[in-house]
Amino acid sequence: MSKKIIFMGTPDYATIILKELIENRFQIEAVFTQPDKKVGRNQVITMPHIKQFILDNNFEFPIYQPITLRDDGVFEILNSIKPDFIIVAAYGQILPQNILNIAPCINLHASLLPKYRGASPIQQSILNNDKFSGVTAMMMESGLDTGDIIGLKYMEIDKHTTVDELFNHLSEIAASLTIEVLKVFSSIKPKKQNTNQASHCRKIIKEDGLTLFDDAMRFYQQYKAYKSWPGVYLGSGLKIKECSLNDSDTTNESGQILEINKDHIIVGCKKGSLVVFEVQAPSKKSLSVLDYVRGARLNVGNFLI
Repeated sequence: MSKKIIFMGTPDYATIILKELIENRFQIEAVFTQPDKKVGRNQVITMPHIKQFILDNNFEFPIYQPITLRDDGVFEILNSIKPDFIIVAAYGQILPQNILNIAPCINLHASLLPKYRGASPIQQSILNNDKFSGVTAMMMESGLDTGDIIGLKYMEIDKHTTVDELFNHLSEIAASLTIEVLKVFSSIKPKKQNTNQASHCRKIIKEDGLTLFDDAMRFYQQYKAYKSWPGVYLGSGLKIKECSLNDSDTTNESGQILEINKDHIIVGCKKGSLVVFEVQAPSKKSLSVLDYVRGARLNVGNFLI
């Protein structure tokens, strides 16, 4: 008999795991996700990625979007289903103890716990220039990402990998790890986390994207980590939409244009330099950096601000 699953998740990371569960014929009884929210300058009401996936594919299991899991009736819904497992992946809410008591609750966390407990482990691994990342399957408890480990999968991070690319890789790893863990769950011996090795990462805010031409390597790590949101931008509001590392150790004037080439410019940092391909001025469309410097009448020796 197929195991009954309640799935909790919100972004595409969660969608890929849910899809794998469906393809492996697990019995999805319900999906819990975040409420629809207003997105963008025009505040368009937008549903979570996982909800859009369910509706697009005409799956018949119910979707619940409580503001919190402590809302009236939520516990009763979950308890009445009598699930074998509650699977959680980037849901965005803390599970209260009465829900944790309903069934084994397994979280697929996108880091090698106890490293990077919290809200932004993928971005943090890029910011720190880590060589490896991975996914941890963990038994959930009342603490934030503190539960016993029941599965781990590693991957190497390429030095040019951006946050979206790493999200995609880790989503696939998480999906396969979920199936492996569920198939042998009864024989797994959970392993406690080493609290002494724990680190934490907070939720990213827009202001994290504000950067300076100080350290080219640091700038490039921020660019890769924040590329999807909030992006990296200068004090003037100019966004650097596409860039790469040119060198990490030369000494230059901060923000000075060192070269103007056929499809890019070289911008100096106090330490190192960057190759810039595309920018976006406030309230404007993205454009090639060459079009921007022509329009702003910038030359070699001027400053990109």
